[in-house]
Amino acid sequence: MTGVVNLLREKLGEMAPRHGIILGSGLGTLVSALRNPVRMAYADLPGFPVSAVSGHAGELVAGYLGDVPVIMLSGRVHYYEKGDANAMRLPIEALLGLGVQSLILTNSAGSLRDDMPPGSVMEITDHINYSGMNPLVGEESDRRFVGMTNAYDKDLSARMRLAAEKLGIALSQGVYMWFSGPSFETPAEIRMARILGADAVGMSTVPEVILARLFGLRVVAASVITNYGAGMTGSELTHEETKDMAPVGGARLAAILKEMIAGGGNDSE
Repeated sequence: MTGVVNLLREKLGEMAPRHGIILGSGLGTLVSALRNPVRMAYADLPGFPVSAVSGHAGELVAGYLGDVPVIMLSGRVHYYEKGDANAMRLPIEALLGLGVQSLILTNSAGSLRDDMPPGSVMEITDHINYSGMNPLVGEESDRRFVGMTNAYDKDLSARMRLAAEKLGIALSQGVYMWFSGPSFETPAEIRMARILGADAVGMSTVPEVILARLFGLRVVAASVITNYGAGMTGSELTHEETKDMAPVGGARLAAILKEMIAGGGNDSE
């Protein structure tokens, strides 16, 4: 891990980002908003996992949002690709090694609420790990017993909501349920998820939250809603629908994150 951190430090020069962002589908407009971007493909970073999922760029991009230095992981590796819940450990640990203190996670998700249609944005206030998988399985020290009561940082959440309010963008709040994927959920599973208190379902993010908390990073997360859950409309779900709808909500979430990070000027949190 030291080798990749040293390589990144050499590439970044004097840039010292304190905010890290993992980008799901549809957040390309946020990358394009960076000033003086420095780009590195995951394939060129020793040990970084390379995703084979269409719609995930697979590159690290650092630059400035306003006057604030940030570092973005454009694309992620999912559990369902190789059955590894720990797949994003090295990239997150590398961000920590660079001095990142807060991690912003984004994803695309299916809505379980009629009042949260495709194109909406939902702040994740809590999650349900329905997959049963955990990236800390095999961790050999007592560090593995990570508390998750305050997994999502209240101050960062308040800043996200304030940014959305300032921009006049509706920002829902809700619970995200992680299914392992890659197949979509069944209508029966969606009915169960609603009974258990979930507001959205997806195939990522939860392992990254657990890893971030292991490393002591502050976390805030949001979902771009790309579809309704299975059985809610009668239509079959497809990955193409996800890719088509992600840019709609993605543009809204990108605006919120830009205001949240850059709107307050230089922020070293």
